[in-house]
Amino acid sequence: MKPHRSAIASHRGGAFLWPENGLTAFRATAGLAVEQAECDVHASADGEAIVIHDATLDRTTDGSGPVVARPMAELTRLRLKGGAGETVPRLAEMLAIFRNSPVVPRIEIKEGTDGRPYSGLAARVLADLDRAGLRRRSWVIGFDAPTMAQVAAAGGLAGVSWLLERETWRSLGLPGTIAVAKAYGFPEIGVHEAMLDAEASAALRSAGIGISVWGANHEVSIRRMLGLGVDLLATDDPPLAIALRG
Repeated sequence: MKPHRSAIASHRGGAFLWPENGLTAFRATAGLAVEQAECDVHASADGEAIVIHDATLDRTTDGSGPVVARPMAELTRLRLKGGAGETVPRLAEMLAIFRNSPVVPRIEIKEGTDGRPYSGLAARVLADLDRAGLRRRSWVIGFDAPTMAQVAAAGGLAGVSWLLERETWRSLGLPGTIAVAKAYGFPEIGVHEAMLDAEASAALRSAGIGISVWGANHEVSIRRMLGLGVDLLATDDPPLAIALRG
């Protein structure tokens, strides 16, 4: 039997090739033969959805401190490191790039520096999707199961994926993971590629749960995930994944 054809997402817009979560990365992604463009969002002090991976500004921008400590107007003036003057984008700006592209937005809702969900951020993400006319095409993903359940209950999306950290995956085990996904009605779970093997893949498939991975960034891991037939692999090197998928 031929392996399932896996979809490819540019992880943070393709972080090996362009400044991560920047508009340059998303513009480039819109022209690639990938199915989805993955980004991360945190909340600004005034409740806007801001595209950035970390809960703090220090690693990827010329700012410092928590994202949520600053209003949107300040955040969008901060420059991305290595971005030739490019600034931190709002989710609305990222979504505008994909209005007329076949590439589907895949939005990860992050938590704050305290590890807790931001109040109102999920609703803000959905409102931004509605304004862009992209809700029906888009996926929303995240590690906080109750937040993902809230998003799923709101309805109207292409899909919702619950992400699991290594510790959660280990403590729940496969039966526990499947039970939680079924209880919440999640159509898909996401794990780091190193956590997935043929046994886990088969068990999830037989339970009717989709599988996505991140961290498949080099030839060996990309080939392994394509061989397992994951539903989607998010990669920092989308052109390599496209070439290997053939």
